[in-house]
Amino acid sequence: MGIERGIFYASYIFRAGTGVVMKVILQETVQKLGKAGDVVEAKRGYFRNFLEPRRLAVLATKGTMKKREEDMEALRKKAQKAHDEAVKLAESITNLPTLKMSAKAGDGGKLYGKITSKEVAELIEKQVGAPINKRDLKISGDINVLGTYSILVKLTSEVQAKCDLEVEPEGGRPVVYDSQAVRSEEHTSELQSRQ
Repeated sequence: MGIERGIFYASYIFRAGTGVVMKVILQETVQKLGKAGDVVEAKRGYFRNFLEPRRLAVLATKGTMKKREEDMEALRKKAQKAHDEAVKLAESITNLPTLKMSAKAGDGGKLYGKITSKEVAELIEKQVGAPINKRDLKISGDINVLGTYSILVKLTSEVQAKCDLEVEPEGGRPVVYDSQAVRSEEHTSELQSRQ
């Protein structure tokens, strides 16, 4: 019991004016306190009444610090593996030829409806054979006119890939259009409707 109390009380830090502060290891990310795995200082009441019952943090002892180091090493390896897979996927997306998609279009090259990011994500998935989330796509403008569009796929915060999408008329019939003129015409009509 005396040894346990010695280890337990070793985690306390006494500060004048702020009361008793404890060093704890966060098990999950806690807003305004830190990320999972961080060693932070928390007041005793906050730890005992909020963090500990919800299993958001544990007391920073020698044993838990050693376990934290082992866990952090495992997390680093897992993160490195995920990063390598994302880089490999980014290379395969970048090396794709221009993606082609056909859609029904009017005489001016304007599509009947839009091509959504979900449809584009499914097309990229077919080409590379890996799942792509539609929320990870950044498309240069709405796809509502025939033409070529630039697509940025954000796989992680550090890894991005770029590819092109060409929207062709369905049935392969040639349509004479000026995509910039159609886009500027839409923008003008949109501004007029707001007034």
